[in-house]
Amino acid sequence: MRKSLQLQAEMTQEFGTCVFDVTLDCEDGAPVGGEAEHAALVTELALSTKAARADARIAVRVHPVDHPSFEADMSHIAGRAGRVLTHIMVPKVESVADVDRVQAALITAGAGHLPVHVLIESPAAVHQAFDIAAHPRVQSISFGLMDFVSAHAGAIPAEGMGIQGQFTHPLVMRAKLEIASACHAHGKVPSHCVVTEFKNTDAIRSAAQKAARELGYTRMWSIHPDQIRPILEAMAPSEQQIDQASQIILAAQAADWAPISHAGQLHDRASYRFFWQLIERAQQTGRHLPAPMQALLDVAPMSAQRSLS
Repeated sequence: MRKSLQLQAEMTQEFGTCVFDVTLDCEDGAPVGGEAEHAALVTELALSTKAARADARIAVRVHPVDHPSFEADMSHIAGRAGRVLTHIMVPKVESVADVDRVQAALITAGAGHLPVHVLIESPAAVHQAFDIAAHPRVQSISFGLMDFVSAHAGAIPAEGMGIQGQFTHPLVMRAKLEIASACHAHGKVPSHCVVTEFKNTDAIRSAAQKAARELGYTRMWSIHPDQIRPILEAMAPSEQQIDQASQIILAAQAADWAPISHAGQLHDRASYRFFWQLIERAQQTGRHLPAPMQALLDVAPMSAQRSLS
């Protein structure tokens, strides 16, 4: 956990913005019988890191809602560190009722403002994806590949958890698409599952590109520091895309957001929204923006967004 936070600090300095979140894990990270001690550890780590570095982005994955340590996790972690966390991550969410329980626990802990990120990890939960995404407390849905495959009692082969099978097996792909579609239907963030082949950077890059370009995912989990840069590169817009988007947005602003012609193509507010979102993604992934585009973001980001509504 400390190494991940140190890498986050180093890359924040390199890119000029925090380009990935660190999620401190209580579900799989806590030894059996040591859940309370581990919750105390991650709480102190989050508090001390945030005190030293205000731009740190730290979350905590607590135990599932049906685990005996869930309530204690929420009371201690959200109650003491809620003011410094970016969100709470909850695994094995099956229904809206589970999200309601998380929300109630946050309110009880005095952290009712915290967004919730959920992991969907079963066939039944995938069926509830649209309802879960519609919950106002939910900010992001992640796909739990390993548990999803295991839930099929061998009907999906082990290859369905690998770099190739997770992008070819119909049941896995259906689940990924359902989650991405549910998130986009309700303005939430779809987060792609892990790739376990962490030493193969080409495989990581290819998986991230498929997740972003073919399946509509805008975030992706990493399980090793070597995965972070390939994922960022795959998720970030290219220089050519950034230049095109900047030219179109700046021309649209000059035209008071009326339709324009650019490179022989008509653009209006529908495409302006697309290119504005591309610029936002470039900024979030630490990419350099042309000076006029950066100036527009610095001066009036919200007013520009309202003009595109």
